[in-house]
Amino acid sequence: MTVAIDTVLRGLDGIRTQVEDLYRDLHAHPELGLAETRTSARVAERLRAEGYEVIDGIGGTGVIGVLTRGDGPTVLLRADMDALPVAEATGLPYASTVTATDRSGREVPVMHACGHDVHVACLLGFAQLMAQAAPDAWQGTLVVLFQPSEENGDGADAMLADGLVDRIPRPDVAFAQHVLPYPAGYVGVRSGAFLSAADSLRITLHGRGAHGSMPHAAVDPVVLAAMCVLRLQTIVSREVPPTTPAVLTVGSVTAGAGPNVIPETAVLELNVRSYDDATRRRILEAIARCVRAESDASGAPREPSIEKLAQFPATRNDAEVTARLDQAFRAHFGDGAGTVDLQTASEDFSEIPRALGAPYCYWAIGGADPDRYAEAERNGTVHQDIPVNHSAHFAPLIQPTLDTGITALVVAALAWLGHEAA
Repeated sequence: MTVAIDTVLRGLDGIRTQVEDLYRDLHAHPELGLAETRTSARVAERLRAEGYEVIDGIGGTGVIGVLTRGDGPTVLLRADMDALPVAEATGLPYASTVTATDRSGREVPVMHACGHDVHVACLLGFAQLMAQAAPDAWQGTLVVLFQPSEENGDGADAMLADGLVDRIPRPDVAFAQHVLPYPAGYVGVRSGAFLSAADSLRITLHGRGAHGSMPHAAVDPVVLAAMCVLRLQTIVSREVPPTTPAVLTVGSVTAGAGPNVIPETAVLELNVRSYDDATRRRILEAIARCVRAESDASGAPREPSIEKLAQFPATRNDAEVTARLDQAFRAHFGDGAGTVDLQTASEDFSEIPRALGAPYCYWAIGGADPDRYAEAERNGTVHQDIPVNHSAHFAPLIQPTLDTGITALVVAALAWLGHEAA
C-alpha cells in the first residue's frame, strides 16, 4: 500500500495552494444548515471538473461525487458543510463577517466554528488527488459525500429521505473525520464508542398563576422548576454506574415576566449524552419519572409535557475497520498517529452507513498549534488555553492540518482500494 499512497500523494504539492485558498474562501463564507447553496455549488463544480459523476441537491443541498476505476471495493468518504450561529472572534484576515436568517427567522452571525470548512477542503483535495493519480494507483469505486446540516442533526436524514440508498453504489466501508483540538499533524482513531448519543428535550411544567403576594393561591412553577433541576442532577450521579460515562445538562430555565407575578408555566431545556442504548433509555425514562413525580408532589394541575428537540445517534466505530485503519495510519504517520479519547460531542454521520449496511470508522485530526498545545499541556491548562469546537476563537492552523486531513483520507481509502491492499 505504501507505493500506492506515495503515488497518489505525489500530486499534493501541486494542489496545496489551491486547497488552502479554497479553505480560506469557505471559512470567510459560512452557511447555516440546509442553506449551504454557495458551498455545495463550489463542491459540485470542482467534482465535475475532476470527472466525477455528480448528484447534487440531494437532501436539499447535499452533493455526492462518484468515480469508478474498474472492479474493486466501494469506499464512501463524507464531509459535513454547515456552519454555526456564532460571531467569529479569531481576528483572522479571512474571518467571517457573514450574517444569515436562521430557521426561527432571526438574523444571526455565522462562523465555521467547528471545522467543517476543513473537512470540505480536505475531501475535495483528496478527490482531486485520487482523480489525477496514475491509473495503477488504485482500483474500485469512490463515493465522496458532502452532507448538509450536521449541526442540526437532520442532514443525514434529509439525504436518506431523498433516496440516498438507491442513488449511490453500495459501499463496502464508510469513513469520516473531524478536526478537534489536538495538535495539528496528529491523527487518532478509537475502536467502539467514539462520539456520544445526544438527546435534547424541552419540558414544560404546569402550575397555577397568582399574585406574587398570594403564593398560597398558586402552584408555583418556578419553585417546581428549581426542584426539577436539582432532582435531575441526581440521575447520572445516583442512577448511572460510576464506570458508565453520561452527562445531563439543564441548559435553559424560562419562567415568568415580572417580579410580583407567579406564572402559569416554567420551561426547562436539557441535553443528555450517553454511549449505549441501555444507558440512554435509562436516563430518558428517569427524566420523565422525576419531573412527573415533582409535579405531582407540587400539586400541579397537569402533568408536564416532554418534547424532543433534537436527537443524535452514538458513533461506534467498527472494530475490524478501525484496527485496519489504525495499522495503516501508524505505518504512514508514525508517532503522529495514535488513539484519541472518548468524545462527548455528537454526530449524525453514522445514520448513513447504518442505512447502507456498511461498517464505518470516524477518526480525529488535530488542528491546534503544536507549540501552544505543548505549553498548555506542560502547564495543565489545555482546556483553558486551547479553543475547542464551537468557540468563537476556534481557528485550526491551515498547515499542517489540511495536509494531514487529505493524507489521512488517502491512507484510509487506499487501505481498501490500493492494489497492494487487494
